[in-house]
Amino acid sequence: MKYLSVTEMAKKWNISERSVRNYYAERRIPEAFLTGKTWNIPGTAVKPVRTNAHKEASRTLSGLF
Repeated sequence: MKYLSVTEMAKKWNISERSVRNYYAERRIPEAFLTGKTWNIPGTAVKPVRTNAHKEASRTLSGLF
């Protein structure tokens, strides 16, 4: 299995390196591991879904009164 670095995975997923590290810290990237100071992430890993994404608010006036 080919493993990618945080930098390579950030480019692949089009997100910041910090976001990739946060995903690992939250254990949202299975089979990733740390060797010294280098994160090894499986090249086949799927980008986790954001949990803080904003939800569409209701656009009715009834909720205002």
